[in-house]
Amino acid sequence: MQKGIDQFIEDIQLRKKDRVVRTVTSIFRQLPNIIIIGAQKSGTTSLFNYLEQHPQIVGSKPKEVHYFDINYEYGTLWYRSHFPLKSNSLALEASPYYICHPHAPKRIYNLLPNVRLIAILRNPVERAISHYFHQVRTRSEKLPIFDALKYEEVRLKTSWKNMVADEMYNNRNHQRFSYKQRGVYIEQLERFWKFFDSRNLFIINSEKLFTEPFNTLNEIFSFLEVDSNVKDIDLKKYTVGVNRKKVSREVYDYLTEYFKPFNERLYERIGEDFGW
Repeated sequence: MQKGIDQFIEDIQLRKKDRVVRTVTSIFRQLPNIIIIGAQKSGTTSLFNYLEQHPQIVGSKPKEVHYFDINYEYGTLWYRSHFPLKSNSLALEASPYYICHPHAPKRIYNLLPNVRLIAILRNPVERAISHYFHQVRTRSEKLPIFDALKYEEVRLKTSWKNMVADEMYNNRNHQRFSYKQRGVYIEQLERFWKFFDSRNLFIINSEKLFTEPFNTLNEIFSFLEVDSNVKDIDLKKYTVGVNRKKVSREVYDYLTEYFKPFNERLYERIGEDFGW
């Protein structure tokens, strides 16, 4: 027991020491060349780990820096401290709240106008359900799933309005309970398209990543302009939820109908039907 406590304390001390070193050397660290902007519960952790295994790519520590959404007040040097020292490698981070945050696209563009952005999108019905059970698992959500979905707009009306009006306003409830809003990909991507085009923004279907991983990764490597002949990649899935329960047909029908017009707009805009 004591040995475990001692190890825990030692780990904390090492992390603190590492943070101090990174902060002091932040001016010598590079900004990211690649950002996975989302979406949450769509495979961002898996994709981050796959890309980080590429010999030309180095990931941030931690994976989710959340600078352009909830940590923007800390400034650029703080952001740099999460990345490797300047080198010929490409630096990568992944914060899945970026795609949904109203001010993230402009903030990213102002600092990193040439960054390569990757949006990995999951069937929004499945994404919303997975998101709900994630919040149940963290004990943040107390409502039954259908109630949580139906009353989302009422629940988040004030928080979203405040976020749009005030760049420095953050709200945990919006992060936790935006089950449907986070699946309205077309509106989120339209905010990014104001600043970035297809040369800088790559969109993939998460189902394709897991059913055709090597083909999908080769497409991403080509977009990133790195060596595509990398085959030695561990393709295990990461952060798979374990508490998901059976959901009624009523919930699926409700979500399918809700997302239908948004999906159709997305397909028309990107020229590809994901079959959702």
